[in-house]
Amino acid sequence: MSDAAFWGDADKAQTVMQERANLEKVLTFFKELSGKLADCGALIELGAEMGEEAVADDLKAGLAEADAVLEKMQLERMLSGPTDRNNAIVTISAGAGGTESQDWAHMLYRMYLRFCEKKGWKTEVLDYQDGEEAGIKGATFHVTGEFAFGYIRPETGVHRLVRISPFDSQARRHTSFASVGVLPELDDAIEVDIKEADLRIDTYRASGSGGQHVNRTDSAVRITHMPTNTVVQCQSERSQLKNRSTAMKMLRSRLYEEEQRKREAINAALYADKADVGWGSQIRSYVLAPYQMVKDLRTQHETSNTGGVLDGDIQPFIDTYLLQFANAMAARKGIAVAPSDEAY
Repeated sequence: MSDAAFWGDADKAQTVMQERANLEKVLTFFKELSGKLADCGALIELGAEMGEEAVADDLKAGLAEADAVLEKMQLERMLSGPTDRNNAIVTISAGAGGTESQDWAHMLYRMYLRFCEKKGWKTEVLDYQDGEEAGIKGATFHVTGEFAFGYIRPETGVHRLVRISPFDSQARRHTSFASVGVLPELDDAIEVDIKEADLRIDTYRASGSGGQHVNRTDSAVRITHMPTNTVVQCQSERSQLKNRSTAMKMLRSRLYEEEQRKREAINAALYADKADVGWGSQIRSYVLAPYQMVKDLRTQHETSNTGGVLDGDIQPFIDTYLLQFANAMAARKGIAVAPSDEAY
C-alpha cells in the first residue's frame, strides 16, 4: 500500500484492502483469545495461592468469554467458500395457497429484513410484487455486508407455517408454504459466460403499492436465459439501463449458483451414505397453533420463541446448520471432528 502506484488501479487496490482487512480480523481473533486465556491462567495461579473459591466466579466468566471468541473463530473458518464473503441476493416466493401463502411470504420478507438490520447490513429492494389481497407474491432484495451470502445461504429452501388463519372467518388452522432462494453477488474475478444471443430481454411498467415501487415508464426489465429458462427481473430504479445492469448481475449469480448446485449434487451422491446434513427442500417449520415452536428439520434445532424468530432472531438456526454442515464435510474427507458439548 505504500507503493506510489498502488492506487493507480482502484479495483485492485480495493481487493487488496479487503484482503488486508480479512487478515487483520483473523489476527484480532487470535490476539483476543490469547489475552483471555492469559487472564484465565493468571486467575488459576491466584487461586492456587488464595483458594479456588476466591477466583471461581471470575475464572468461569473468563472461560466463557474465551469460548465465545473461539466459537466466532470457528464460524469464520466455516465461512471459507469462494463466495461466502460476498453480498447476497435474496428472493422470496409465495407457494400455492393464495392469500395465506402470500401473507406468509411477506412475514418471511420482514423476518429477513429485520435479521439484516440486526447484523448491520444494508438492504435494497430489487423487485416487489404485491399479493392480490394481502402479503406479497414475491420479492427480491440485495444485501450488502461481510459474509452476507455465507450466513444467509442456509436459509435456502421451503419454509412451512402452521397457524390459525386471520383470513378464515371460521378460525381454522391452515398450513402455508413459501420458498427462499439465496444467490451470491459475483465480483469480476468469477467469470460466467453468457451469450447475448441466448437472452430475451423484455421491458414492462413497474408495479407496487407506492413509494419506490411506483414507476410511470416501462423501465422494469425481465431477462430470460433461454438455454436454461432462467428468469430474473428488476424494477428498483427509474432507469431502464440501471435495472438491466442489476438484472444481469442477478442472472450471472443465478447461473453460477446453479452450476455450484450441480457439483454439490454430484458430491452428495458420491457421499450419500456419509453425510447427514444437506441442502434440503422443506427446511423449517414455524408452528403458531396449537402450540408455539420453530424447528429446523435438518439440524433438529428448535425454539418456542416464535415471536423472536419472526422478528429476525434466526442466528442460532444458521449457526447450528453451519456447524453441522462443516462437521459433515470434514467427516467426508476423513478429518477428525471435535466432539459437541453434549458429548461431555
